[in-house]
Amino acid sequence: MDDFVKCLNEERYYDAHEVLEFIWFPRRFEDDNEIKLLKGFINAAVSLELKKRGKEKASQKVWKNYLKYRQLLCQVNSSYLHRYQEISKYLDNFCYNSTY
Repeated sequence: MDDFVKCLNEERYYDAHEVLEFIWFPRRFEDDNEIKLLKGFINAAVSLELKKRGKEKASQKVWKNYLKYRQLLCQVNSSYLHRYQEISKYLDNFCYNSTY
């Protein structure tokens, strides 16, 4: 998770997406809220990369996917929960300071 946050802070959103995809992809078919939340974070990183590339409409569409999965945050039972909450807060702050 630290590498994901580092990539976000450095505005390397594509790399951030890749960091989490490495964790998420092998488990993508599991019906697990933590895995779904990771998918949401991946969507957020993709959205930010699209925005960086000037693709506003596509970015907003993908951001909505992040929001769909973000609501699972309160249902995740994980030792990483505090970290997930920090990441969500960071992403939400980005959203509030942008045109979304």
